[in-house]
Amino acid sequence: MKARVTVTLKQGVLDPQGKAIEGALKALGIDGVASVRQGKVFDVEVPGDDRGRAEAALKAAAERLLANTVIEDYRVEIVG
Repeated sequence: MKARVTVTLKQGVLDPQGKAIEGALKALGIDGVASVRQGKVFDVEVPGDDRGRAEAALKAAAERLLANTVIEDYRVEIVG
């Protein structure tokens, strides 16, 4: 089964890379962008078909390795 873990900075945490992207978009003349926050996406193949077990394993992985939970939030989605 396929899963996706999305990691983003928590609200209130400064995001200099997001600000740089926002500035670059404006410099390119791309209108309608008010704010940019950047993050990370992990696409993971999980063996078996137990969605609950896969979600629990990926939450543990996010807590221990994929996200710095002091400054980042994460979301686990089973996508297939």
